[in-house]
Amino acid sequence: MENLSFNEYQLVYNFFSFTFAAMAAGTLFSWLNLGSVSASYRPAMVVTGLVTFIAAYHYLQIFISFDGAYSAVDGVVSSTGEAFNVTYRYVDWLLTVPLLLIELILVMKLSSSETVNRCVVLGSAAALMIILGYPGEISTDLAGRLSWGLAAMIPFLFIVYILFFGLKSSIEAQPIEARGLVSRACWVVVITWSFYPVVYFLPMLGFESAGVAVEIGYSIADIAAKVGFGILIYMIARKKSEAEGYVAK
Repeated sequence: MENLSFNEYQLVYNFFSFTFAAMAAGTLFSWLNLGSVSASYRPAMVVTGLVTFIAAYHYLQIFISFDGAYSAVDGVVSSTGEAFNVTYRYVDWLLTVPLLLIELILVMKLSSSETVNRCVVLGSAAALMIILGYPGEISTDLAGRLSWGLAAMIPFLFIVYILFFGLKSSIEAQPIEARGLVSRACWVVVITWSFYPVVYFLPMLGFESAGVAVEIGYSIADIAAKVGFGILIYMIARKKSEAEGYVAK
């Protein structure tokens, strides 16, 4: 990351802190509400909480790394010589991005064979997307960043196709009370995930403070894609549980 002004340092510092707190809160919300849904949908809720738990841990590590890389004394920010480790974010995504799709499949309550098939296919595509994006993220060559970024878009477009076409019949088979929410969840995945490539390509624009914009942009996208999506998964599980006659504890 480039040299930071004091205001930029405070902004990034506080955003990392806020994102960690949001992920921790999302974990508690998911796991403390397990009794609010029937047993069929609790695995989806467990995975939802696991996603934010993993993200909370890695944001804590990102926060610690950032704090160790910069020193702010009397309004002056200087580098300590320690590296700011951006790899934590990609380790987080490698674990949580496939799980985000898996929680959606689990809450849909498909047949066992279709559940396994969709989880493997979508999870693998999501992992491949992250793996392909990482070399570009750490590249100092803008051409390399562009090449790897475009390569990562291929599995992303495949995921979009599956969500809107491959799962169409499965979505239409959902209870009427939850069908709209499931469809909305697919849209939330696509919209929130579409924000990541926008942030990814920001350094190619060459404007000052691009590194700050990247860290803030990724943090906002993570909150929406994990905490916001997790709340939507809970709403789907709750609606479907009620439709099946489950009485919340």
